[in-house]
Amino acid sequence: MQSADGKRFVYEKTQLVEVMCQLRFPTILSIEAQSPAQFQDTVREVFPRYECLNEQVQDKSGTKHNQKNHAFLTADGASRLNLTQNFIALSTVRYTGWEDFAGLLDEPLGQFIRIYRPAFFERIGLRYVNGISREKLELEGCRWSDLIQPHCLGPLDCDDVDEKSVTRCSVDMERRLDDKLQMRLHAGPGLIQRVLRTPEGVRTEQSKELHFILDLDFFVLGNQQLKSTSETLERLHTYADKVFSDAITDRLHDAMEPVYI
Repeated sequence: MQSADGKRFVYEKTQLVEVMCQLRFPTILSIEAQSPAQFQDTVREVFPRYECLNEQVQDKSGTKHNQKNHAFLTADGASRLNLTQNFIALSTVRYTGWEDFAGLLDEPLGQFIRIYRPAFFERIGLRYVNGISREKLELEGCRWSDLIQPHCLGPLDCDDVDEKSVTRCSVDMERRLDDKLQMRLHAGPGLIQRVLRTPEGVRTEQSKELHFILDLDFFVLGNQQLKSTSETLERLHTYADKVFSDAITDRLHDAMEPVYI
């Protein structure tokens, strides 16, 4: 991340649950018709594990059909590439910084473009799901209003509202950030559910502690030329940093222990 004075930093106690980047393209039938063996050979060193899921999806006309979702995972299962006839995506539950994440995507994306030659990308998206834990940050005595800015709190910003009495409260917003870039924001208390993929199998864990969820989804729509993909992702990331920084208080920022690099 980047501070207001231009200094780069990472959080020692990051509250990220998952980071995802998805690039959608016009349907490439060969991905569905043939196994992606050639693509796997180019990513197997970093993503040695493979799974294939048969999913039911709905197209723009509302028709449902089955689709193969090819998944290539790192050895520890923390990061995964997904490839279907309509999108390629990278997700991770161990985000260490934008440079590392972008570097992990760079080679697979380049190989995908070389092998499958998409005409353009129809949607490029970058999503950050944060789950703020007062317990892990040793902030159990704080109200959410001590940690989160009012525009993300809704009624929880009112001092006379007993947080424990609130069973559901969220702020959901869709917003244009410029002529091409859009954002969806979901903010509010909730339980965190994690899907853990390890060599031993897949299991789901749900937190017992109530977290504050900041789900930030940034994307551009329309025909995006391949050569501008890196620039577009950089813009999405820059906006993501700013929106997250504007959503938290100095107290939460300090509790996450920023380390300048």
